[in-house]
Amino acid sequence: MTPAEITVVIPALNEERAISLSVHSAISAGATEVIVSDGGSRDHTAERASEAGASSVVRSQPGRGVQMNAGAHLATGRFILFLHADNKLSEQALRQICVHEDAVWGAFQQQIDSRRRVYRLIEWGNDLRVRWRKVPFGDQGMFVRRSLFEELRGFAEIPLMEDVELSHRLRKIDAPVLLQGPLQISARRWEKKGVVRQTLTNWMIQLSYSRGVSVEQLAQKYYGN
Repeated sequence: MTPAEITVVIPALNEERAISLSVHSAISAGATEVIVSDGGSRDHTAERASEAGASSVVRSQPGRGVQMNAGAHLATGRFILFLHADNKLSEQALRQICVHEDAVWGAFQQQIDSRRRVYRLIEWGNDLRVRWRKVPFGDQGMFVRRSLFEELRGFAEIPLMEDVELSHRLRKIDAPVLLQGPLQISARRWEKKGVVRQTLTNWMIQLSYSRGVSVEQLAQKYYGN
């Protein structure tokens, strides 16, 4: 298998400042099919994605699950890698998947773009979550064999936790592979809300979800009105 056999799908909404770097990173890693799924941006996200070299830009209803399914519907690769618009692949990332082509699914170790030591702890904790709980999050560059993704009917089209919900289904089939990457991830959401506040919010959302709180209620708490 070669990197060209891995389709990269990037869901985006009002990401004109970040989308070019995300698309470029996928192309630099060897992807020849990069699909941006735009959820109704009011800025120039779609135009910037096309200019950056995305092979196609699909218009979708908003919502990551909906957008990623719309992009995946066009995918032709053996694997689909879902990349958040503010994340960047390393040049070795797709080759790492090729080495593990017998894997069913997996994700990457993160590198948060800040030198603050607290982010090294977050990266370490996220690695442990994948190794122990077998639950990668979307901002870890989840990838999955396309045939299996289609068999499972893709992401649940819910307002939050679509990555966790899919991880729960996939881990029943096989454990995820955690690859070295690294996947570079923006620190913006931690910096915006504060590291401690954002981390506690994430934990609260995960705990509430595990206890059966509806994703609609969780989305309202996470995103606000």
